Amino acid sequence: MTPLLIVGAGGFARETAQLVHAVNDVSPTWELLGHLDDDPAKHGTAVDGVPVLAGVDEAAAWDDAMIVVCTGSPRDYASRARIVARLGLPPERYATLVHPGAHVSRTSSIGRGSVVMAQTVLTAAVSVGAHVTVMPHVTLTHDDVVGDFATLAAGVRLAGGVLVEPGAYLGSGALVRETRTIGSYALVGMGSVVTHDVPSEEVWAGVPARFIRPATVIHGAQT
Repeated sequence: MTPLLIVGAGGFARETAQLVHAVNDVSPTWELLGHLDDDPAKHGTAVDGVPVLAGVDEAAAWDDAMIVVCTGSPRDYASRARIVARLGLPPERYATLVHPGAHVSRTSSIGRGSVVMAQTVLTAAVSVGAHVTVMPHVTLTHDDVVGDFATLAAGVRLAGGVLVEPGAYLGSGALVRETRTIGSYALVGMGSVVTHDVPSEEVWAGVPARFIRPATVIHGAQT
């Protein structure tokens, strides 16, 4: 089995560990070594039975292990991009994890470092970039394109031909009309219905979704 490290030890990281167990139940694939997290209080502990080994920068010490970065929330949804830049690892070091309960069509693709949770559907010619989070019960329909580092929270539904630009965050249950664009690092609130393009680095919410305020996005080397 291939050694695997999960960066982060919060909710998303814990869910990803359970995805890894589900994959291994079907076909032993991953040797889950543990979590890496920058909170020193977590070092030497375990979350859901999986050890927290060290800080994030120690990833380079396990040069035979694959990595998946599992951080991010509506409060800081640019964290994955910052951590990947900080680690500076080649793309081939990143694992792509797809739950066995997800349906990915033969004409769809998923990039390195991305995580696709259970009961998601990629119907036809869907392109998911690198380091993307696709939470449970997401539906991506024909010709959708999801850029690197985007986050699709549970229950998001995209109609055909939607473009989600890099780093955007779509909250739980958001619906997006066909051929619309969600701009880079935009934030769409949970339960919103998007009928117009959403510009980059703006917060939109409501039914129909409308501009709320500029987004607060932490770019750069901060962790």
